[in-house]
Amino acid sequence: MPLSLRPVCRSEFDLVSHIQVEPDQVRFSGTVAQAFEEDEDGVDFHAILDGPRAVGFFKIDRLYHETYDFAEADTLGLRGFMIDRSAQGKGYATAAVAALRTYLPAQYPDRRAVVLTVNMQNPAAVRCYLKGGFQDTGGIYPHGLAGPQHILRMALTED
Repeated sequence: MPLSLRPVCRSEFDLVSHIQVEPDQVRFSGTVAQAFEEDEDGVDFHAILDGPRAVGFFKIDRLYHETYDFAEADTLGLRGFMIDRSAQGKGYATAAVAALRTYLPAQYPDRRAVVLTVNMQNPAAVRCYLKGGFQDTGGIYPHGLAGPQHILRMALTED
């Protein structure tokens, strides 16, 4: 699979508009339409591509530390990560997560790590993030919209 990641401008909604997760996953990731409707400062969109076709989508929050006290100013926040339901179970999610380690430093050279919260009721996502290179910080964020969440972190620099 020729997986690649790339930034998505707000004017490129058509590139990712077809991406939909299973109905029970929406509470964890939201939808692409919701992401484009929200006008969030410091949030960038990215596509996960198999060749020319987008199979996934995620948001990078450059101001994550302003919302979450466990994040430092030199970290990014990974949010809204989703793989289209027709592409799930094919390894795209784990491959895309692993690709973040080289992709994000190229896009955001001043950032040392990426952090995320993942719902405790979403064990498949927890496994995917850990397999892709995130580390469990041992912290719990208790205020998730769908319940308590694990706090995971991936270093982007060699310190």
